[in-house]
Amino acid sequence: QVQLVESGGGSVQPGGSLRLSCAASGSIFSINVMGWYRQAPGKERELVAAISSGGFTNYADSVKGRFTISRDNAKNTVYLQMNSLKPEDTAVYYCRAAEIAGISRRYLELWGQGTLVTISS
Repeated sequence: QVQLVESGGGSVQPGGSLRLSCAASGSIFSINVMGWYRQAPGKERELVAAISSGGFTNYADSVKGRFTISRDNAKNTVYLQMNSLKPEDTAVYYCRAAEIAGISRRYLELWGQGTLVTISS
């Protein structure tokens, strides 16, 4: 069974940096798109950034120039480097993987359990 395991959340001051990681565990042939979403209290879950297996990236306007998404296809891992963090970046960040080809089955999408990022002075 394929699962997504996130790490790297925490609490930092405004202007600080954090790096999130999300590793897909299990027997996997390929993953098409991996990405990060976030959900702040009282708000809808929103896309932060996504990256295809070929390296094409997409960012929310609010994070362009501050966040960088990358992935290691050999490790089935996606990263989110977050710099110049602002209080409005505070949210639970979720990893998502789409179109996963496992050894025994395919998955349309999977979500991680979420990791809390808090930006506060």
